[in-house]
Amino acid sequence: MRHNKKYNHLSRQSGHRKALLANLASSLIMHKRIETTLAKAKALRVYVEPLVTKSKYDTTHARRTVFSYLKDKYAVSELFRNIAPKISDRPGGYTRILKIGFRQGDAADMAMMEFVDFNEAALAGTAKKETKKSTRRSRAKKATNATVIEETVTAKADTETQNKEISEIKEEIVAEVEDDATE
Repeated sequence: MRHNKKYNHLSRQSGHRKALLANLASSLIMHKRIETTLAKAKALRVYVEPLVTKSKYDTTHARRTVFSYLKDKYAVSELFRNIAPKISDRPGGYTRILKIGFRQGDAADMAMMEFVDFNEAALAGTAKKETKKSTRRSRAKKATNATVIEETVTAKADTETQNKEISEIKEEIVAEVEDDATE
């Protein structure tokens, strides 16, 4: 029985499992998105999120700790240089797991795992949604109509004063031209 064994052993010995998770984590960090089985993705989330949290503080100790898990200096430098600045204000939940169907060979549940802040399509979609905000309150429409009316009246008053000023200037110019012509 597997009493009090909380994490998925993935049907592997401990050395094989550690190597598998280190390679998956390095691939995720380097490519920002990977496709794997759902069980491996769930195990990888538990493995990689503490490493991303450690990368928020760029110290020698943090780099050495992360390197002891990943065993890939390029993945460590990518994590500390590119990923850590983007996720510095996020309090957790750095990865997302999306189910993508079943593998054809053995019908295994497949999933795509990605970093939340590195999905350009989702980020572009949220930017469009944030720009347009509308309410359906009837009072808001009345207030909008009142402001439009005020703006129109102000614009008309401004044009009337401008027209008066222009006509006064024209009269002055005509008077000066007539004075010059009579002299």
